[in-house]
Amino acid sequence: MDWIEKERKRAHADGVFHPESFPFLLTPEKPNGEAVVLIHGFGATPRSILPVAEELKKHQFTVIGVRLPGHGTSPQDLLNRKAVEWMECARSAFDELATRGLNVSAGGLSTGALIALTLASQRPVNRLLLFSPFLRLHHHLAPLAGFLSLFVPYQQRTIDDAEKGLYYSQRPLKAVAQINRLLRDMPRILPQIQVPTLILTSTGDTTIARGTAAKMYQRLGTPHKTIHTYGDDVPHVITTAENPQLDDVLRRTVDFMSQQFDG
Repeated sequence: MDWIEKERKRAHADGVFHPESFPFLLTPEKPNGEAVVLIHGFGATPRSILPVAEELKKHQFTVIGVRLPGHGTSPQDLLNRKAVEWMECARSAFDELATRGLNVSAGGLSTGALIALTLASQRPVNRLLLFSPFLRLHHHLAPLAGFLSLFVPYQQRTIDDAEKGLYYSQRPLKAVAQINRLLRDMPRILPQIQVPTLILTSTGDTTIARGTAAKMYQRLGTPHKTIHTYGDDVPHVITTAENPQLDDVLRRTVDFMSQQFDG
């Protein structure tokens, strides 16, 4: 049984049922020797990063879209998952691609961007793609999620019927506290990052604190870094068709991955 088959079997055992919530591996007809691990955001599924993966595949990149433990199943499953499990998932995908002799980059959406950055501090990642990354969430109580979870286990939100199985209507605050664990490592990790990095963010993002992506950009150690900020029409989930500027996101992503860097 190969790696992706094992991951899909594990997802099924965890309770994943929606076909777009499973991890995926996209292999082009003529691989260019480059690969990307793509990591979805908190409470989401691999569906949210599939458009980027498909565009990279068109340009001969091999792509794995991971499914983070606790996602695509139930809020109760996510409740007791840890950031270390998410990291192990990302490392496993990286190692799978590396054993194939591919040059592996990493990309992530939102919390997935934090995981990609952490991965780059643990593995020889070639490049980083950071979509809607953050150093602080918009909600002022987010840093207190661990404490608040003792009194309010879940944050309630409204989702459409079509999104059931793809997003949760309840977000466990204990799991939000795991995001805070990732954030606590960022002051140490960001100056260490020396690989080319692309950040795409927007002023229309109401999930993260305004200006937080720009602060991340400033603190990155690499001299090869690019940031582009979209306007108020672009939402937090920058990598799906809900974003009216998706075509531009895909173009900038491919251009960055195709660019040559000195040193």
